[in-house]
Amino acid sequence: MDSIRAIEHDAMMKQTPQAGLVELMEYLEMRNVRKGICTRNFDTPVNHLIEKFLNGKLFFPIVTREFRPPKPDPAGILHIARKWELDDGGKALIMVGDSIDDMTAGYRAGAATVLLVNDVNAHLAQHEHTDLCIRRLDELIQILEEGFQGQIGRDDERPDTRAQAEAALG
Repeated sequence: MDSIRAIEHDAMMKQTPQAGLVELMEYLEMRNVRKGICTRNFDTPVNHLIEKFLNGKLFFPIVTREFRPPKPDPAGILHIARKWELDDGGKALIMVGDSIDDMTAGYRAGAATVLLVNDVNAHLAQHEHTDLCIRRLDELIQILEEGFQGQIGRDDERPDTRAQAEAALG
């Protein structure tokens, strides 16, 4: 674990926010949308990101590397749903991530999944656990405004992904 902490510390010193992060967080704050974090990072780099780029933004709960079982298990996302007292598990949540473990954890929790696509993970765009792809986080603003339209039916003939987005926006 010390080697992972060292790698995270080095990355933290060079850290820059994902494109559109601040704009998306401001939009969500204006709409009073709750935000949680489910990551495989330790708490120090997560707190650094929040303090450096998102000062004043509230995230609760924050699920880090210490949480068991880790992604791709849906337990972290379902933990967020329980903390928010959601009675439908993860169905009212949107999991945004950049890895197969993010997409799979979200899918298994019943959440809508959004892949933050890049050159390394582009092959996941057509994965069965990926609902939607964006290249910048602020692209999610228009998607939420217009109604989330994903590709996964979740065994429904006509999934109501608009209702999912509206539920997430409160």
